[in-house]
Amino acid sequence: MTTASGRSGGEPEPTTDQRVSARGVAALCWSAVALEGYDLVVLGVVLPKLLRDPSWGLTPATASVISSVGLVGVMIGALCVGPLTDRFGRRKLMIATVTLFSVLTLACAFATGPLAFGLLRFLAGLGLGGVLPVAIALVNEASQAKGGSATTTLMTGYHVGAVLTSLLGILVIPVLTWRAMFVIGAIPAVALVPLLARYLPESLPATAEEKAARSPVATLFRGGYLRSSLAFWVTSFMGLLLVYGLNTWLPEIMREAGYELGAALALLLTLNVGAVLGLLLAGRVSDRIGVRTCTLIWFTAAAVFLALLSVPLPGFGVYVSVLLAGVFVFSTQVLVYAYVSHHYPAVGRATALGASSGVGRLGAICGPLVGGALLSAGLAYPWGFYAFAAVAVIGLVSVTFVSKHRPA
Repeated sequence: MTTASGRSGGEPEPTTDQRVSARGVAALCWSAVALEGYDLVVLGVVLPKLLRDPSWGLTPATASVISSVGLVGVMIGALCVGPLTDRFGRRKLMIATVTLFSVLTLACAFATGPLAFGLLRFLAGLGLGGVLPVAIALVNEASQAKGGSATTTLMTGYHVGAVLTSLLGILVIPVLTWRAMFVIGAIPAVALVPLLARYLPESLPATAEEKAARSPVATLFRGGYLRSSLAFWVTSFMGLLLVYGLNTWLPEIMREAGYELGAALALLLTLNVGAVLGLLLAGRVSDRIGVRTCTLIWFTAAAVFLALLSVPLPGFGVYVSVLLAGVFVFSTQVLVYAYVSHHYPAVGRATALGASSGVGRLGAICGPLVGGALLSAGLAYPWGFYAFAAVAVIGLVSVTFVSKHRPA
């Protein structure tokens, strides 16, 4: 039997000290994810200046390579850090990943050319990719909640970090140049890393013998988990394809539909406002009806509202339509992370999260390519929205292949 709080009737309520500890873990992990959001968006903020710096000779093609190389680093980091986290503990890897990407982000401020800059972005990506699997595992194990609110609340940190990057770019770059953005992105780690070292508890206790015998990667493929693992990977690929494809090309698709540039950019902002609202709503709903059911509903709604964007709407109507698309499209992938976190045992949880995030990054790379191909073919509107809706449908179908119950 499940109580109103989402815990099974046989589980004791956490003590006051445990609740304080859970809030502290959530705050520390939220801060780390906010720094990740800042760092992953900062390249887009500084690129307009870099492209016009004659000493660098940077071209749009070279900038695209640097961006892709950074995402490859994030993918590798997610795939590698997950098993290391399950093997050596959450706390150590959280401290290590935050330290790694912060130091390398600072180093980006002193890069002398595109080659060094691209290499530093790749290396920073290794740390950035590892933050999310560790953070999700930590907050879910600390909160003990059965729904997705711990994960969705955590992911609001990413969007806060991304918004702060854009605002700081407007204020800082004209005064202190683009290099200051990387210094600012690294400074918070001076405070955060000592706080992590002092206050972050280990949520994966294990004896030396258990650690030695543990094989986190094998957990993904044995004991009935293989089908679920494959399903989660396909779902994550589709989920991140939607996020990156829409964030990259929505303004241009809306321009193709006849909207002015100002309105097209305002619609992108509306889409991301909907993303934050969707995260908060999805967490609460999943706590009540279960993360699997909520994920299925969210993918269905995402497909419907993406298809509806193909319908021309007057005035305020298009903003409502884009807002609703944002509510469901962006939080679907976060619900997938929550589902993964609850589906796997502790011994392989971070590995499963890292694998889903890492494979999903391939979708993140493909998303902009899909949108660009549709634009080049003159099919971006309305067929672009139908294509993205079809991606959401594939994500929906793949979720149904996840085992309804955790394998024994």
